[in-house]
Amino acid sequence: MSKLISRHLQSAVLTALADTRVVAVNGARQAGKSTLVHSVMKGWPAREERTLDDGSTLAAAKADPNRFVRHSGLLAIDEVQRAPELMLAVKAAVDRERRPGQFLLTGSARILGLQSLPDALVGRMETLELWPFSQGELEARRERFIDAVFSDNPRFVTDGLTARDELTERLCRGGFPEATRRDEGRRARFFAAYAHDLVDRDVSQLADIRRSDALHHLLKAMAWLSAQLLKVERLASDAGLPATSVERYLALFEEVFLIKRLPAWSNSATARSVQMRKVLFVDTGLCVFLQGKTLKRLLKDDAAIGPLIENFVLAELARQLGWAETRATLSHFRTRDGIEVDGVLEADDGRIVGIEVKSAETVRNEDFAGLRHLAARVGDRFHHGLVFYAGASVLPFGPTLQAVPLNALWLTS
Repeated sequence: MSKLISRHLQSAVLTALADTRVVAVNGARQAGKSTLVHSVMKGWPAREERTLDDGSTLAAAKADPNRFVRHSGLLAIDEVQRAPELMLAVKAAVDRERRPGQFLLTGSARILGLQSLPDALVGRMETLELWPFSQGELEARRERFIDAVFSDNPRFVTDGLTARDELTERLCRGGFPEATRRDEGRRARFFAAYAHDLVDRDVSQLADIRRSDALHHLLKAMAWLSAQLLKVERLASDAGLPATSVERYLALFEEVFLIKRLPAWSNSATARSVQMRKVLFVDTGLCVFLQGKTLKRLLKDDAAIGPLIENFVLAELARQLGWAETRATLSHFRTRDGIEVDGVLEADDGRIVGIEVKSAETVRNEDFAGLRHLAARVGDRFHHGLVFYAGASVLPFGPTLQAVPLNALWLTS
């Protein structure tokens, strides 16, 4: 039996249950939501778990929603998006009794984000997002990079050079629990089945789409746009689809956590920024598979690995936002003149951290051009700027600028 890997988000779930009536955990299928729920529920004095993936349970939920949600203690309902009628019943239950920790809901489609789900629980529910395993979770280490970079004197932990082979292996492995337990050949079979089932079942059912072949084709085309600006017209041309259909399908892929569309960052001082999103794959292992790459091929393909490393870094940062003490958002920055910053972290107090990602083992002064431009635009709000690279040392390039080895992302705790 494989060792159970603890999830860093568990503490955030428990904290939310202590003062919130309904807590929802959203995330991709096979990301480990059910395992997380089992772990959270242990030791709860009165608890019950039900999954709507079970046909009989789903039928009961639809037949009598009010009776279905009746319980004492904490009731966990898995895949709650399958029975939208439950949401009004949950609302009625928590309005009658206002104690915290009544319901723990999970969904592999964005709860309350779909038109079929009534907007019933506003002000009553806290939503958390569970990603596939982070690098720190896989190594039983709690990453604190977000908190470190926003500290007054950022210090990062590193163990030197991240070898190209090791980094590429991490990209190809991804973070889905089932995939991390397999060798490369068996992992490819998992990704093939995962993409096929998710598109043919979840995505197609959400919007009653009968041309699943078009969805599969689009998903593969998108894999080649990993961490790049989302140009719908180009993507539509590559996939042979109308732009309107592509927009619709992208929204569906995001609803089921296949992708993230990273928003552009701007404020009144950056009026010339480009209001265009970047595409991130929730899991780089799946993205590599959809590109038709293997570990051996990727080790020889410098052009392909650059965007994948950027996707990897930005997705790891997004994971860490779930448990960081510093509340922040993640976006990207690009001006109409082509000046860009791969990632922008903005804390609730307005402080900004810029992130650049390089796949090279060396870093140059020119690599900080985008960060310096952003710093000049935002002034005192600019807290720190980093260039992640595949080198061995933390190097200063100015009072608030540093080059940082990639492994500092998961070794800083």
